[in-house]
Amino acid sequence: MFDFSGRVVMVTGAAGNLGQAVARAFQASEATLVLVDRAADRLPRLFPELAGSDAHFLATSVDMTDADAVEAAVQEAIHRFGRIDVLANTVGGYRAGTLLHETPLDTWDFMLDLNARTVFIASRAVIPHMLEQGSGRIISVAARAALKGAIRSSAYSASKSAVVRLTETMAGELRRKGVNANCVLPGTIDTPGNRKSMPDANHSRWVKPEEIADVIMFLASDAARAVHGAAVPVYGQS
Repeated sequence: MFDFSGRVVMVTGAAGNLGQAVARAFQASEATLVLVDRAADRLPRLFPELAGSDAHFLATSVDMTDADAVEAAVQEAIHRFGRIDVLANTVGGYRAGTLLHETPLDTWDFMLDLNARTVFIASRAVIPHMLEQGSGRIISVAARAALKGAIRSSAYSASKSAVVRLTETMAGELRRKGVNANCVLPGTIDTPGNRKSMPDANHSRWVKPEEIADVIMFLASDAARAVHGAAVPVYGQS
């Protein structure tokens, strides 16, 4: 078990299936939590023990594609706690199923915004504070689809590939300044939504959110201090 007591951990998309698992893992490790979500009510409902706590910050109603909203949330976290030690970018989603020439432009825009723009905006807002304190960890969630294009998955694959390229860029820019940037590449995640959409699949082979959270915890820890720009496969048995 990693010990994050005394460290401030910001988790974007904290009400999602993966975001919840990441937040719970850091909560168990005694971290000070900054949990971010777009909805006004989800975080207080999912984390009632943190609602109203001076020791943690639930940043609700934050659109992660809105740079001003994200900057305001980051500034509030800095005002409350004086630092952000870890940024876990877990916002993301999947929309596919059409051939490239049949894919609506709004699907392309939606995927790039949700999966890549959110990482860019959140990282850009947090990095100056990490540079000022001389340390930090940024872990983003890409996907196995980032490594190779696939039929009927053009926008999703491109958006997740962008996350890997952003991670590599941040690693190159920050590695000598005390800040590590890495990402994880989950396979199919065992979530209720994925089970519903693929009822005949072997769900036991899918990777669980808690297993991905464990890898994110490692990358956020001192044990990964020499790891920069990695894209770590977390496929389970799939």
